[in-house]
Amino acid sequence: MKKKALLPVLALSLAIPFSVPAHAVTNAPITVKSVEFLGTDASNNAADMAKVYTNASVKVTYSNGVEKLYPLTYKTLFKSTDKINGTPAGLSVDAKGKPILDNSIPTDPQPFVSDDPDSNSLLQVQGMAPTALGGNPLSLVTHYEYITKDNAGTSAYGIIPASMSLTTIDQNKTNGMLKATDLKKIDFSGVNGLWIPCNGSLSPWNTHLGSEEYEADARAFAADPTKTYVASYTQSYYQDKTKRGNPYLYGYIPEVTVNADNSTSVVKHYSMGRFSHELSKVMPDNRTVYFGDDGSNTMMFMYIADKEKDLTAGTLYAAKWHQTSDQNGGAANLEWIKLGHATDAEVKSYLDKGLTFNDLFETADKETPGFTKIKTYPSGTVEYLKVKPGMEQAAAFLEARRYGAIQGATYEFNKMEGVTLNAKDKKVYVAMSYVEKGMTVDSKNELQDDIKLPKMSSGVTYELSLQGGQSDRSGNPIDSQYVAGTMQGLIVGEDLAKPDALGNLANVDKVANPDNLSYSEDMRTLFIGEDSGLHINNNVWAYNIDTKKLSRLVSLPAGAEGTGLQMVDNLNGYSYLMSNLQHPGDLEIKVSDSLRSELDREINKNFVNKKAGVVGYLSGMPALEKEVDPESLKSTLTPVRTAAEAKGATVAWDGSTKTVTITKGTRTLTFIVGDNVVVIDGKEQALTELSNFQNDRAALPMNVLNDFLK
Repeated sequence: MKKKALLPVLALSLAIPFSVPAHAVTNAPITVKSVEFLGTDASNNAADMAKVYTNASVKVTYSNGVEKLYPLTYKTLFKSTDKINGTPAGLSVDAKGKPILDNSIPTDPQPFVSDDPDSNSLLQVQGMAPTALGGNPLSLVTHYEYITKDNAGTSAYGIIPASMSLTTIDQNKTNGMLKATDLKKIDFSGVNGLWIPCNGSLSPWNTHLGSEEYEADARAFAADPTKTYVASYTQSYYQDKTKRGNPYLYGYIPEVTVNADNSTSVVKHYSMGRFSHELSKVMPDNRTVYFGDDGSNTMMFMYIADKEKDLTAGTLYAAKWHQTSDQNGGAANLEWIKLGHATDAEVKSYLDKGLTFNDLFETADKETPGFTKIKTYPSGTVEYLKVKPGMEQAAAFLEARRYGAIQGATYEFNKMEGVTLNAKDKKVYVAMSYVEKGMTVDSKNELQDDIKLPKMSSGVTYELSLQGGQSDRSGNPIDSQYVAGTMQGLIVGEDLAKPDALGNLANVDKVANPDNLSYSEDMRTLFIGEDSGLHINNNVWAYNIDTKKLSRLVSLPAGAEGTGLQMVDNLNGYSYLMSNLQHPGDLEIKVSDSLRSELDREINKNFVNKKAGVVGYLSGMPALEKEVDPESLKSTLTPVRTAAEAKGATVAWDGSTKTVTITKGTRTLTFIVGDNVVVIDGKEQALTELSNFQNDRAALPMNVLNDFLK
């Protein structure tokens, strides 16, 4: 059997070469020389602005001079409102696994269904039985971050329990196409339910690491339990109005293991600390972990597990920012402060004892000797705190940010979102969605003011350099070769002094408010998903870290956030960029009344009256091999118009969707350029070679076209 070479997401052999030079014939091994993303233009009319829009492609250049083009298309796996084997994907369930009903309209009770799919982990579990479709069985863990509104239009954020689903995915062995065949909700009753899950990641040992974001303020709860979502969340989850809840049960990293029999097990890692977890990302040593800490006045944390592939015990550190520049998003040396060591069991024992904020801290209402002045999320106000004797470990892990602030860690980060890894270069990338508030100069001199940067509402993606041989602030060695020593701006947005013609408040050709990050080691490319209140349409971007080229891959529906970004390099010979969208139509930006009206109409039509988010992926991504089989560079594509019209058929082209329709007599053939299927007389037929462009003409594999036209 020949070794597979360049295998794209939806075909075994793709695309026509741009050119084959005379010197291309050689006995030398053929390798990939470079990968370049050719970006899509920004959507600029209501129809395109109300859907997932792309005409991007990937150009791969080989060592023998051959160039191949791979058009990209967006594939919807399912909407959050879709029922898969009877279960709505975004369904919210209680502790017994039963649907939680929305009774806001008493005459029409309906189950709560989220419009906010977030993190994806696409993975393969060895030993899993094949699907009924006969393809490779894959598993997809997906977050549903929250419920936006009830049926009466009232906000349900944080009140209705969030959820995760496990979807069984069939991966077509011939062309790599993904199809959802089953879906079930993951049971979190053993860990007191799931608090607002934002982003997540796939661990190096093939488990899903989720998140619990925006932890409730335990101090506010201790003073008045009605002032947080904890009580209403708990009562909804357990369907019991008498329950009070406990904020210290939430704000951790849950780890989900998918088993070969399609069952799941869930643990929460209390020793990783309680804060506003955007996600966690494990380094190549299988021990060192970095996090996003979302919100205002947040902190950068690092966790080092005692053992590889075991997050049940470890040491938690927090960073001190020592600024070296305020240019291009700023730069700093990072100093790490050890907060403490704990096991999951030790921290859980504090939960079992029912410890409260008042058990951990003494408070004052003004500057007082022995008390430290801080300002951290979630309180958002200046506090004067002192840790009670003997409560140091409990405070470090239940109140990691407050405790870290008392120890001197920097608590001025703002909207710290996605984190991803470039293993080869030992770099970590961190998205800071808005460089504002605590990250700017504190003109009132109220706080520590470690970070002193110019305001950049569009945000910055930072690069952290990792190294070994580092010591913490006390001079004790840090047991890791992946300690971030420096942090500097890499990709910087551009705020506009006034809105552009459509109403955008940031340059549409630059990243605004980076959120999700994912990195392809094979393509040397950083992928960035936006969550912007400055762009009408959020985008998914590709940034080549070698050439520094930034390319827009996808424009999302107006008001929708790009979520669930996961680059899957070469899974059974196919590659996928998983990419979801949530809350379409939820515009935070002012646009003209006429444009808003058109957008609302189209988005309502496309996304179930704005009630449906989407779980999907960008298809056409090539899977790269170290050595390329020359046979895979050959193509049988032929332009369709000339061949079809020669046989008496008519050809229609829709440029906005890249759709070709060929009609001959009563028969029709339809395809989207760059797709893995054609539809012939209403029936879908898989392609073993993606449709593509040949000399700017839409082209299909010759045998498929000839069979239709004969």
